[in-house]
Amino acid sequence: MPFPPPKKPEFKFIDLFAGIGGIRLAYQNLGGKCVFTSEWDSFSKKTYEANFGEVPFGDITKIDEKDIPDHDVLLAGFPCQPFSIAGVSKKNSLGRKHGFLDETQGTLFFDIARILKHKRPKTFMLENVKNLVSHDKGNTFKVIQNTLKELNYSIYYKVLDGKYYVPQHRERIIIVGFDNEYFKGEENFEFPELKEVKHSVKEILLPKVEDKYTLSDKLWSYLQEYARKHRAKGNGFGFGLTDLNGISRTMSARYYKDGAEILIPQKGKNPRRLVPRECARLQGFPDNFVIPVSDNQAYKQFGNSVVSPLMQAVGEKVVEQLKQFSNGFDKP
Repeated sequence: MPFPPPKKPEFKFIDLFAGIGGIRLAYQNLGGKCVFTSEWDSFSKKTYEANFGEVPFGDITKIDEKDIPDHDVLLAGFPCQPFSIAGVSKKNSLGRKHGFLDETQGTLFFDIARILKHKRPKTFMLENVKNLVSHDKGNTFKVIQNTLKELNYSIYYKVLDGKYYVPQHRERIIIVGFDNEYFKGEENFEFPELKEVKHSVKEILLPKVEDKYTLSDKLWSYLQEYARKHRAKGNGFGFGLTDLNGISRTMSARYYKDGAEILIPQKGKNPRRLVPRECARLQGFPDNFVIPVSDNQAYKQFGNSVVSPLMQAVGEKVVEQLKQFSNGFDKP
């Protein structure tokens, strides 16, 4: 088990929609002990177990919030399913409940809300795609903010780019909240100051890579023709031949299909896709992170994951606030 919990933990956290544990890794590095984790994907659970020695619980919608252990920090890289605040007046006319529980019903964010309501962790950190802010003309994010505020948490959010920590352009929204009953509104939280650091893709490349990662003539021809057609139409679609001295595009979960968004140029032959270990490095995972699944599953997992060092930088600021308050931690 490469990443056991700390022997003398300083705080407790739970890891929801855990994926392969990129956020857990960050908070474990900060001295936290994970007391509960949830992830439904069987392949991700396999990777998680290989690295942390625990099999996550499954579908969060089937888990009773009363069964979740007490914790200081709730962490969740939650998937955002579309939802809207439309229809509240209709529910009023039918005499049905609305407000935060009903507005978010049917979405996975609801599961975070019910756990926050029941367990009252001192703080939380949520991660999602940048587009969450603008989805449904801003209504989706408005519901999320209102829900968290109704639960009596003060909210801080910011879109942050992973390129300050790894050679990848990857913008994500981070939402941090503090329990007003505990902090009394006196927390002094600020997101980390992102300092311009020159990262380059060549830092994460392996010296030798098997030929199977080089694109076939057929696939390479297809990608070039696809890009040419879209350029003729004035679209920006196409493959990304990466500048090895610069940063890459955002790696997505579809990387397993053809690797088109991040292709590595090679002298005298077709470009190649990244190997799974390079994908892990591109997300800031250490080299002792075990990859026990097939290449295709690994591509999906790292494409869905987080820039772990960025999560840790935000986590440092969260934990700093916990340490400043006299009640201290709920010692594990």
